[in-house]
Amino acid sequence: MRGRFGRPQDYAAYCASKGGVDSLTRALACEWGKYNIQVNAIAPSLIEGGTSAQSLKDPVYTQKLIERIPLKRWGQPDDLAGTVVFLASNASNFVNGHILYVDGGLAVSA
Repeated sequence: MRGRFGRPQDYAAYCASKGGVDSLTRALACEWGKYNIQVNAIAPSLIEGGTSAQSLKDPVYTQKLIERIPLKRWGQPDDLAGTVVFLASNASNFVNGHILYVDGGLAVSA
Protein backbone atom coordinates (compact mmCIF):
# COMPACT_ATOMS: atom_id res chain seq x y z
CA MET A 1 0.00 0.00 0.00
CA ARG A 2 2.81 2.43 0.81
CA GLY A 3 4.10 2.13 -2.76
CA ARG A 4 0.94 3.90 -3.90
CA PHE A 5 0.28 6.10 -0.89
CA GLY A 6 2.85 7.89 1.19
CA ARG A 7 2.73 8.38 4.90
CA PRO A 8 2.88 11.72 6.72
CA GLN A 9 6.22 11.26 8.49
CA ASP A 10 9.21 9.02 8.98
CA TYR A 11 8.38 6.56 6.20
CA ALA A 12 10.11 8.05 3.14
CA ALA A 13 12.59 5.18 2.67
CA TYR A 14 9.94 2.53 3.29
CA CYS A 15 7.46 4.12 0.86
CA ALA A 16 10.17 4.55 -1.79
CA SER A 17 11.18 0.89 -1.50
CA LYS A 18 7.56 -0.23 -1.90
CA GLY A 19 7.18 2.07 -4.92
CA GLY A 20 10.28 0.41 -6.35
CA VAL A 21 8.67 -3.01 -5.97
CA ASP A 22 5.57 -1.71 -7.79
CA SER A 23 7.69 -0.39 -10.68
CA LEU A 24 9.79 -3.54 -10.81
CA THR A 25 6.62 -5.61 -11.03
CA ARG A 26 5.36 -3.66 -14.04
CA ALA A 27 8.77 -3.56 -15.76
CA LEU A 28 9.35 -7.30 -15.35
CA ALA A 29 5.83 -8.01 -16.58
CA CYS A 30 6.76 -6.19 -19.80
CA GLU A 31 10.18 -7.80 -20.14
CA TRP A 32 9.24 -11.36 -19.24
CA GLY A 33 5.84 -11.48 -20.94
CA LYS A 34 7.49 -12.68 -24.17
CA TYR A 35 8.50 -15.82 -22.24
CA ASN A 36 4.91 -16.32 -21.02
CA ILE A 37 5.94 -15.39 -17.49
CA GLN A 38 3.39 -13.31 -15.61
CA VAL A 39 4.68 -10.96 -12.93
CA ASN A 40 2.25 -9.57 -10.37
CA ALA A 41 2.45 -8.31 -6.80
CA ILE A 42 0.21 -8.34 -3.76
CA ALA A 43 -0.11 -5.13 -1.74
CA PRO A 44 -1.92 -5.88 1.51
CA SER A 45 -3.05 -3.41 4.09
CA LEU A 46 -2.81 -4.53 7.70
CA ILE A 47 -3.45 -8.23 8.04
CA GLU A 48 -4.23 -9.49 11.52
CA GLY A 49 -1.27 -11.27 13.12
CA GLY A 50 2.37 -11.38 12.14
CA THR A 51 4.18 -8.08 11.69
CA SER A 52 1.03 -6.00 12.17
CA ALA A 53 0.37 -7.30 15.70
CA GLN A 54 2.08 -4.28 17.30
CA SER A 55 0.10 -1.77 15.22
CA LEU A 56 -3.17 -3.45 16.11
CA LYS A 57 -2.51 -2.93 19.84
CA ASP A 58 -3.09 0.82 19.48
CA PRO A 59 -6.89 1.30 19.76
CA VAL A 60 -6.82 4.90 18.48
CA TYR A 61 -4.82 3.93 15.39
CA THR A 62 -6.90 0.84 14.68
CA GLN A 63 -10.22 2.66 15.00
CA LYS A 64 -9.03 5.47 12.73
CA LEU A 65 -7.90 3.02 10.06
CA ILE A 66 -10.97 0.76 10.25
CA GLU A 67 -13.15 3.84 9.69
CA ARG A 68 -11.34 4.31 6.33
CA ILE A 69 -11.74 0.67 5.19
CA PRO A 70 -15.02 0.19 3.30
CA LEU A 71 -15.35 -3.42 4.54
CA LYS A 72 -14.91 -2.14 8.14
CA ARG A 73 -12.62 -4.96 9.24
CA TRP A 74 -8.99 -6.06 9.31
CA GLY A 75 -7.64 -8.42 6.75
CA GLN A 76 -7.22 -12.03 7.80
CA PRO A 77 -4.48 -14.40 6.65
CA ASP A 78 -7.06 -16.30 4.58
CA ASP A 79 -7.76 -13.11 2.63
CA LEU A 80 -4.17 -13.20 1.39
CA ALA A 81 -4.20 -16.95 0.84
CA GLY A 82 -7.00 -16.71 -1.72
CA THR A 83 -5.09 -14.07 -3.65
CA VAL A 84 -1.95 -16.20 -3.68
CA VAL A 85 -3.92 -19.25 -4.86
CA PHE A 86 -5.48 -17.18 -7.65
CA LEU A 87 -2.13 -15.86 -8.86
CA ALA A 88 -0.56 -19.33 -8.72
CA SER A 89 -3.43 -20.92 -10.65
CA ASN A 90 -4.37 -21.03 -14.31
CA ALA A 91 -7.22 -18.61 -13.49
CA SER A 92 -4.65 -15.79 -13.65
CA ASN A 93 -2.93 -16.82 -16.90
CA PHE A 94 -3.79 -13.50 -18.56
CA VAL A 95 -3.11 -11.31 -15.52
CA ASN A 96 0.22 -9.55 -15.88
CA GLY A 97 1.78 -6.46 -14.36
CA HIS A 98 -0.81 -5.90 -11.66
CA ILE A 99 -0.44 -4.87 -8.08
CA LEU A 100 -3.41 -6.51 -6.34
CA TYR A 101 -4.51 -4.52 -3.33
CA VAL A 102 -5.81 -6.84 -0.62
CA ASP A 103 -7.09 -4.08 1.59
CA GLY A 104 -10.86 -4.19 2.03
CA GLY A 105 -11.21 -1.25 -0.37
CA LEU A 106 -8.81 1.08 1.45
CA ALA A 107 -6.97 2.04 -1.74
CA VAL A 108 -10.14 3.23 -3.47
CA SER A 109 -11.35 5.16 -0.43
CA ALA A 110 -8.10 7.02 0.24
